[in-house]
Amino acid sequence: MEEQYFKILLKLAHKAARKREVPVSALIVKDNKIIAKYYNTRKSKKNVCNHAEMLVIKKASRKLKDWRLNNCDLYVTLKPCPMCESAIKQARISNVYYLLDKLDFKKEYSKTKFAKANISTLEKEYSQQLKDFFAIIRDKS
Repeated sequence: MEEQYFKILLKLAHKAARKREVPVSALIVKDNKIIAKYYNTRKSKKNVCNHAEMLVIKKASRKLKDWRLNNCDLYVTLKPCPMCESAIKQARISNVYYLLDKLDFKKEYSKTKFAKANISTLEKEYSQQLKDFFAIIRDKS
């Protein structure tokens, strides 16, 4: 079954390449049934978030009417980047199977730096807001 999924993914990756997109594709399976499949559209849609994994999660969530993709498996041609990996974990996908590790020749061009703001009064206020929010949400569940 796994090989069949990857054959589908290779066809989708080829389709992406023909459209001059990075040839990465992904699909989500639940109960041995493909519920969503997609490929990268970052360049054509001019959206940095349009990685195959992000798009397939969005499509599967719509189909299942839930952001939680419990008991779903994701198959992808290339090992997910940190952004996609985080989304996969947030979606609670059970397993991820990929065909190829990160490419050795791919360079990282980002020079973005992250720094925590040092405003303790606002930090305390916001921390309390989050605690209150989650306490209310959990009480209603």
